[in-house]
Amino acid sequence: MRTGMDLILIRHPAVAVATGICYGASDVPLAAAPHIEIARLADRLTTLCEGRSVQFHASTLSRCTAIATPLARHFEAVLQTDARLRELDFGRWEMQAWDAIPRAELDTWADDVEHACTHGGESVSALAGRVQSWLTELETHSHPPETEAGACAVVLTHAGVMRVLAALALRLPLAASLDWQLELGAICHLRRRWRGDGWTLVSWNY
Repeated sequence: MRTGMDLILIRHPAVAVATGICYGASDVPLAAAPHIEIARLADRLTTLCEGRSVQFHASTLSRCTAIATPLARHFEAVLQTDARLRELDFGRWEMQAWDAIPRAELDTWADDVEHACTHGGESVSALAGRVQSWLTELETHSHPPETEAGACAVVLTHAGVMRVLAALALRLPLAASLDWQLELGAICHLRRRWRGDGWTLVSWNY
């Protein structure tokens, strides 16, 4: 019998924003009606979470809640939205074309991606702080009785959050995950045994 938790991270689908625009913390809509994506994910999650209790979490941004709300309803679960799962805030770069951002600002940021805050928004280390807070709560409050088959926590969120969350869960340096490929709509799967030593990566970007 499985006694532990599976963490299923899902990146939101494509958004209605032109290619090359920085839209981190901006609340932008999905590019298409979400019903096809919802059906795909419902089918996939039925397999991944079979026989276990399912809980749903999501960023408060609408490109995530538009998918998470009907998915949670499908599984008869309560959706918990949390601002700590929002994408990185790029400050004055938000909704600007990356090509229009001064090269000097981009270079300064790239020289220290983890700590730099050239755009006046949020650093990656600040993002990691709020994501770690959320992960700690999940680990602390999601332990079912040992007689149960375990839990499946599904999270609709963003690429930056997924990379940072994976690095924290796997105890890797943040820089190690920042370039990991993540397609729109990608699913990432981590697993943790209640009596184990931490999380393991089951699959990435599928």
